[in-house]
Amino acid sequence: MRLFKLAVFATFTFLVTAPAVAKGVSEIELREHIAVLASDEFEGRKPGTPGEAKTVKYIAEQWAKAGLKPAASDHGWFEPVPLIQRGRGDATFVFHSGGRKLRIVSDEIILIGKDAQYAKTGLPVVFVGIGVTADGGVAADVAGKLALVLFEADNAPPKMKSPRARREALIAAGAEAVIFVGDSQGNWPTLRRQLLSRPIGLESREKRAELEGAMSTEFAVALVTAAGRDWDKLRAHAKGADYTGEALGVDADFNVSTDIYRFNSSNVIGKLTGRKKGSGAVLFMGHWDHLGLCGPEDATDRICNGAVDNASGIAVLTEVAQRLARKRHDRDIYFIATTAEESGLLGAYAYADKPVFPLEDIVISLNIDTIAIAKRNSKVAIIGRGTTPLDATVEAVARKTGRAIESSTDANDFIQRQDGWALAQKGVPALMVGGSFADLDLMQKFLGSDYHGPNDELTDKTELGGAAEDADLHIALGQYFADTRKYKSTKAGE
Repeated sequence: MRLFKLAVFATFTFLVTAPAVAKGVSEIELREHIAVLASDEFEGRKPGTPGEAKTVKYIAEQWAKAGLKPAASDHGWFEPVPLIQRGRGDATFVFHSGGRKLRIVSDEIILIGKDAQYAKTGLPVVFVGIGVTADGGVAADVAGKLALVLFEADNAPPKMKSPRARREALIAAGAEAVIFVGDSQGNWPTLRRQLLSRPIGLESREKRAELEGAMSTEFAVALVTAAGRDWDKLRAHAKGADYTGEALGVDADFNVSTDIYRFNSSNVIGKLTGRKKGSGAVLFMGHWDHLGLCGPEDATDRICNGAVDNASGIAVLTEVAQRLARKRHDRDIYFIATTAEESGLLGAYAYADKPVFPLEDIVISLNIDTIAIAKRNSKVAIIGRGTTPLDATVEAVARKTGRAIESSTDANDFIQRQDGWALAQKGVPALMVGGSFADLDLMQKFLGSDYHGPNDELTDKTELGGAAEDADLHIALGQYFADTRKYKSTKAGE
């Protein structure tokens, strides 16, 4: 990750005087918003569903009530984000080795094409292990071939552990097809469910192979064994640091149809106009979407309501907007509720690629996500610590509001998993600040239980104390960074 150029002057901690927040945001106020956004009526807020329409309408109404003005490119509230979904259609396939058709007694394979129709004969199959080397490169010769990739990648470099990163690396190396193998840890059911759920993509940024998919270990073992190879030996060999992949001596014929659905989702964008034109802008953001109906069809509760992730963030965003709208500030203050974060920060990337105001005008971007975790009096962590010149200033404002600071960089483990990352790639000073990620044991407890499941619901036990304090912190940060006397920048007009 590149470090940001110093577009702002460092502000020394002892010069910071955080504006007083007249009346703190209450847990009751946050709960009221979450109760609506995470209700069954909103059906999990999946983009492209009736739940989206209800969600963005609610946000726009609340922001208008708070005093924001619509700020999308057409001067309305909703900025279109063109998305695409692909679903499995009909597929036939045959694997050959040594001139003979291989008999595979398994149907545990799912194939999705880039286009509506994909047909290919004689596609060579290469087993590439985890797909990348220790330096994140691709050593295997995959150009014009099918790359068979292990889903589990414990020995991959940190930035290449995700299947998406490894898939994109293989595509960049020329792979025509990429198929992941579910491992013995039970990843095949997860892979199967993900592919059959018609995953959402941002077409303008897609990096796809002509054919993608997944197969179970059972299918992979049957394929490799039929070709006269030993699966366990292949996997063991693939663990070597210098592994460069192996041609299996297998060719594949495919005829795959794919159901393709294109639709527009929306980022919701509102604005508080500042007094000093040309002095820059403060940006607050958080994603409104969740996973929709994500449970099995026969489940008692199929709805992933997303109370913590991220109805809580939108609730905080809305209350921050309401407080900041009470007076006019020097700088413009923008609020963006993004779509399709759960599908890979897609709404944030769409905005970064096509902003409604210049990204270079942003003096700070603050993302709010999964905020209803920590209790009151929790320390404040900074996701993005060390990547901008703003750490000391943010810490000083936090201390003025009575908060202690978590000084480690441990929270940066999540830097690529939140919307601010999309803006950071464009050079925007983007941070995520708050208590939820200061206690990573507490966060991991949530990630290992209710996260992305039907149990992420609003209950009497939902912790909103820390979220209320984080709301107050963001109000103070907004007031401070929007004040040209307190926070100097190199923007024109100051």
